Amino acid sequence: MTATALHTPIPTSVAAPAPQTLPAWSALQALADAGLPHLRDLLADPASRPAPVEASGTGIALDFSRQAVTAPVLEQLLALAEQAGVANQRQAMFSGEVINTSEQRAVLHVALRGTPGAEGDAAPWGSEVQQLVQTELTRVCGFAEAVRSGQQRGSTGLAFTDVVNIGIGGSDLGPRMAAEALAHLTWPSPGAPELRVHFVSNPDAWALHSVLRNLDARRTLVIISSKTFTTQETMTNAASARRWLADAGLSEADQSAHLVAITAAPKRSQAMGIPPEQTFTFWDWVGGRYSVWSALGLPLALAIGSGAFRAFLAGGQAMDAHFRSTPLHANLPVLLALLGVWNRNFLGCPTQLLSTYPSRLAKFTPFVQQMDMESNGKHTLRDGRPSAVDTGPILWGGTGIDGQHAYFQLLHQGSHRVPVEFVGVQSEDTPLSGLPLAAEHHRVVNLNLRAQAEALARGRDEADTLAALLADGLSQTEAEAMVTQRSFAGNVPNSILWVDALTPARLGSLIALYEHKVFTQAAIWGINAYDQWGVELGKTMAKALEKANQA
Repeated sequence: MTATALHTPIPTSVAAPAPQTLPAWSALQALADAGLPHLRDLLADPASRPAPVEASGTGIALDFSRQAVTAPVLEQLLALAEQAGVANQRQAMFSGEVINTSEQRAVLHVALRGTPGAEGDAAPWGSEVQQLVQTELTRVCGFAEAVRSGQQRGSTGLAFTDVVNIGIGGSDLGPRMAAEALAHLTWPSPGAPELRVHFVSNPDAWALHSVLRNLDARRTLVIISSKTFTTQETMTNAASARRWLADAGLSEADQSAHLVAITAAPKRSQAMGIPPEQTFTFWDWVGGRYSVWSALGLPLALAIGSGAFRAFLAGGQAMDAHFRSTPLHANLPVLLALLGVWNRNFLGCPTQLLSTYPSRLAKFTPFVQQMDMESNGKHTLRDGRPSAVDTGPILWGGTGIDGQHAYFQLLHQGSHRVPVEFVGVQSEDTPLSGLPLAAEHHRVVNLNLRAQAEALARGRDEADTLAALLADGLSQTEAEAMVTQRSFAGNVPNSILWVDALTPARLGSLIALYEHKVFTQAAIWGINAYDQWGVELGKTMAKALEKANQA
């Protein structure tokens, strides 16, 4: 295949029947209609549960013991994946077939992470794509190290101390999230000044001003990240950043040393005066929300170094191998996807909470929110027919400890049933007055995670609540008056993903896990996860309004 857009018919390997026509779908509906015991009863009856209720791989462990599934339910969910042709569709993606059917493109963000298998094995997407990827990765890593070491300098001969990445959507969320998650690795190279990486996405004037106001233009590198190099929000911020450089005394010729472009349209960036040696490319088979692995990861490589960036890619590749080779019943992305389908389509839960407990993963939920909702927020099948079943859920959430003091109230006592995916880290590496003090913080964080998972699943019925109130010293009359307000329905399905350490490799694996979860759900629902016409409509309308105002 070539690295440009392909124009071929929809391959039979990605053609799938409507999900509601599959035997397993009908079986699952019957199981849901028959009803399930409360989660507290399921937890008390191991014989009714799947065995095991956990899976692991690449340093990540999934505990789904608090999901509302019985052994027959999981059996039929696995059958659903087989009947929907998940394995064939998976192979089609890794082979570079055209699975983005509305744009006639391959989907090969997996190729950005390196050749799977043993050294020297042929990549399933072909040698041409592999060579393009490796060439650009070498350029990205080389440039990152040149900047970090102080070898690459500004027009006045000063080393860079600050990098400002200007982008939006996939050109911002991925590298911003990963740089924050791996902030403990952002110390400077020996003998080089500290390099701070900043991100600007919103075209609101304050967003840009608040970053630039304390920077020295002579020591600042500006990265303009845009697939098309026409994105209005990004180009607005880029023009103002260039004016800021000019106001600091840098001529247009001088500015070229301070500008970097990351784009799939290099001719447009070069027309703006950005030199080819500072223009990094990716390809139309890389969707924005899957692009952190590409040259768009340059801000991340600048922040953490090329070695850590390559480890990040290797972590994603490790999850690719797990996804491709692990049987469905032990496959992390497949299990997470199937549990989501069960909650969405059979338990009638339209939303999904993603709650991360490490503070360094604060941006992980909005990152996955874009990945999931932009991918699976579709109401048509790949062949254009309307979907007869619900597709992607509304995904929301944030940092768990903060959420406990805000929206978790609704989870416990509201009228919505909201399934939860918790993410925790098992080890701690923060040097807060020595590791013993950091370990206590870590214990409190994970204690709260486990407590919330149990409380949401089990709840507390009125009998137990009454007993608790009486034990607290309330009179019988006072306790009976309070019992309904202090009871908790529970029965909230939830899973915990435990990451053994928040390293570049593990973060790469975690991101790839969610990418493949989204893919698997799209494969089951029969939708195209890799276009985003709803996003494009908003851009078109903005341009039309601008044109009308200028008339």
